[in-house]
Amino acid sequence: HRRFDYRPKTDPYCQARYTFCPTGSAIPVMKEEDVIEVYRLQAPVWEFKYGDLLGHLKIMHDAVGFKSSLTGKNYTMEWYELFQLGNCTFPHLRPGMDAPFWCNQGAACFYEGIDDAHWKENGTLVLVTTISGTMFNEMAKWVKYDNETGIYYETWTVQASPDKQSIVWFDSYECSKFILRTYQKLADLGAVFRKIQTNYTSIILFSGEPIYLGNETSIFGPQGNKTLAAGIRDFYYPFKPHRTVREFFVDLLKIIDGVILKRQFYLFYNLEYWFLPMKFPYLKIIYEEVPLPTGSKTSFGV
Repeated sequence: HRRFDYRPKTDPYCQARYTFCPTGSAIPVMKEEDVIEVYRLQAPVWEFKYGDLLGHLKIMHDAVGFKSSLTGKNYTMEWYELFQLGNCTFPHLRPGMDAPFWCNQGAACFYEGIDDAHWKENGTLVLVTTISGTMFNEMAKWVKYDNETGIYYETWTVQASPDKQSIVWFDSYECSKFILRTYQKLADLGAVFRKIQTNYTSIILFSGEPIYLGNETSIFGPQGNKTLAAGIRDFYYPFKPHRTVREFFVDLLKIIDGVILKRQFYLFYNLEYWFLPMKFPYLKIIYEEVPLPTGSKTSFGV
């Protein structure tokens, strides 16, 4: 997943149904001698709207919590889409614009408090390590860098087969990957993690070797490939928001025809388009263990 020099301004066309990070605040500077508990937080995606529904499918959202021993204050940190998941996964086909239009930025959100009920009821709230104030402050600097350079959300992991040793063509870039990066940074700073099982959700597409198609200009620009451009637009059209149930089922049949029967998928990754020759089982949601990291430095002895 490519890093960028800066975060571009979002286009006013991109609108969120739910405000991104509504109570967000700056990350505080902790006193060096502080002892800070670090918590693993996990709950079903969109639990506030659907309860445990997506939890049954193991579609989970991840975050990390902190508790200062000096102040007693709690904090939550997470990374998610600016304009909800659908906008990050599929583009808009706007009238008068040849190229699909993407609202696919993601970002970190930090705020005071941990909503215990939200994380505990259908998910996880568990202590994973303890760090010093110095380590927390170093992590905060890294979060700023990570947030300014890793700016685009990517829903899909793409790999060659369900086998655990399979080639991964493209890796996702979403909430769980941010938490894994944060844990690794803390481990590198000296944090020692407890030995507990930690699982994360991945949504995987299965594909033969991807074929590079080009970027927006080379495909949709004045000298672009009009046939390819039309094929990409046609592929994305059934994924639009639906007004009626009938419309949804008509488009669902088109999606099944394209992805499963014709074995075609167009992926937008790092601002470039790729063709995926799809393979059985086409798509799978897995909830797989990723162990907590071990550090590259000695512990601070917290």
